[in-house]
Amino acid sequence: MAGNVRRLLIVHHTPSPTLQELFEAVRRGATTDEIEGVEVVTRAALRAGPVDVLEAHGIVLGTPANIGYMSGALKHFFDTIYYPCLEETRRLPYGLYVHGNNDATGAVRAVESIATGLGWERVREPVVVLGTPGKDDLEACWELGATVAATISPA
Repeated sequence: MAGNVRRLLIVHHTPSPTLQELFEAVRRGATTDEIEGVEVVTRAALRAGPVDVLEAHGIVLGTPANIGYMSGALKHFFDTIYYPCLEETRRLPYGLYVHGNNDATGAVRAVESIATGLGWERVREPVVVLGTPGKDDLEACWELGATVAATISPA
């Protein structure tokens, strides 16, 4: 990573076209031309590991709400990175987006509980999308990506 460039990591579990739409909106926001000095790296939750997190200056997490909880893939990510990253990533800025069919409360609570345990700092309210995403939902995802990227921008 060159000089003053900061790294934003997007860790996502994207098993559906709906989640793909949300992920792409987050990525578009994070890579908007108005934010300088931020490199965006994306990793599927089952492929992301401690090194990815240790190299990041900020992180956005994306998951479906499955049976009242985050996806197993995102839980696996947390299980993999928790202890290796526990001391080194305190105060890491993060954001979260969740898609559910009718409720995402449990998924949001679970992710926020783990992020709190890691000492990460939420930079904005989670984006929760229920059912088919509308224009406002996609804009909220765009803003989530842009907000986390702007938070870590050296400019």
